[in-house]
Amino acid sequence: MEPHINVWIEHNGVVVLSEWRVKLLEMIDQTGSISRAAEKMNVTYHRAWEKLHEMEEGLGFKLIDAQVGGVRGGGAELTAQGRELMNKFRIFDRGLSDEIEQRFADTFVA
Repeated sequence: MEPHINVWIEHNGVVVLSEWRVKLLEMIDQTGSISRAAEKMNVTYHRAWEKLHEMEEGLGFKLIDAQVGGVRGGGAELTAQGRELMNKFRIFDRGLSDEIEQRFADTFVA
C-alpha cells in the first residue's frame, strides 16, 4: 500500500488551483504560449484555454495576458497576480506529500 494526495483549491465552489492547473501556468510561463503549453501537457488548446478561463472566472482576475496570433504569431505571459498565485500554490503544496507519507508510515507501518 502507498498513499497518494491530490490537492486543489476552490473559490466559491469553482476549482481555481490544482497541481494540473499550476503546471499549465508554469508551462505557459516557460513557453510564452498557451498552445505550446497545451502541447507539452498533451491536451488540446481548447482544453487548456477552457481551464484558464474557469480559473480566471472563479478568481475574478486575469492570470495571463494573451496576444492574438498574426504575422509575428501570438503569445501569452502570466500576469503579476498569476505568477504570485502559482508561486503561493507551490509554497503551500511543498512538503504535503512528505507529511502524508510520514502520517501513513506512523499509522500503517508502525
